[in-house]
Amino acid sequence: MRKRPWKSTIGTTRKVLWNLGLISLGSALCAVAINGILVPREFLSGGFTGAALVIRYLLPALPLGGIYLVLNIPLFALGWKFVGLRFFFYSIAGMIILSGALELINVTLPIQDKLLSVLLAGIITGAGSGIILRSLGSAGGTDILSVILLKRYSVRLGTTILAFNSIIMITASILFSLERALYTLIYLYVSSYVINLVVTGLSQRKAVHIISSQWEEISHEIIEKIRRGVTITRGRGGYTGREVQILYAVVNFRELSRLKQVIRRVDPDAFVVVTDTLEVMGHSIGNQPHW
Repeated sequence: MRKRPWKSTIGTTRKVLWNLGLISLGSALCAVAINGILVPREFLSGGFTGAALVIRYLLPALPLGGIYLVLNIPLFALGWKFVGLRFFFYSIAGMIILSGALELINVTLPIQDKLLSVLLAGIITGAGSGIILRSLGSAGGTDILSVILLKRYSVRLGTTILAFNSIIMITASILFSLERALYTLIYLYVSSYVINLVVTGLSQRKAVHIISSQWEEISHEIIEKIRRGVTITRGRGGYTGREVQILYAVVNFRELSRLKQVIRRVDPDAFVVVTDTLEVMGHSIGNQPHW
């Protein structure tokens, strides 16, 4: 049966609105952290936002949103070449939305302690940036470079951003003070951790290796009850020299407890190893955003 054109159009429109909604929500959170905490206390941020803040502190007459917009223009050539048109256009929208949010959202969060301020700013910015990266685009800046490195070299998003942000920390210590640089370092670490948590941590998959004499029944249970695929490989015990069958499966966090229950019920003496995954690509079980 052929798809009706109007249904396809509605589906596409919903996807566009969903992604623009994620970008808008994430941008609003970032703007709250920047204008509500960083700017009043003259702290710095990372990436191109941090560069824009440095310029803003040195030249207070310039608008922060406008500075960020101008700094981002050269980077979009990389997004066009290495990531794809869809990511490119969504990132343009993200850059414009974030630039607008920086100009329109002006709140002051009543927190006096500097350490608590940078911790809260890191949490809010990390959540906002992570939400943006859950969409099909970004807000520009180092997000574009981070996605390129993730797709090509599997470098985690937060790790890349933290590495790039070390330049901002050095700049802060030279132009301003070492104390401000240290506060910036705390902020960058917290925001990087939260970005990893939002983008992959909450949907992190678990890789499970199972060695059991009841491997056939366990394999059947995983396929039929948990609805996950199983790979079976042959192995040999180093001490006994006996041949064994090794089951390999990837499950999400919610399914892990059910899998353990199945194994305990079928074979309480089974040898099981559960490991975290960096990222998983593939239909239904994959957890890497499709930029």
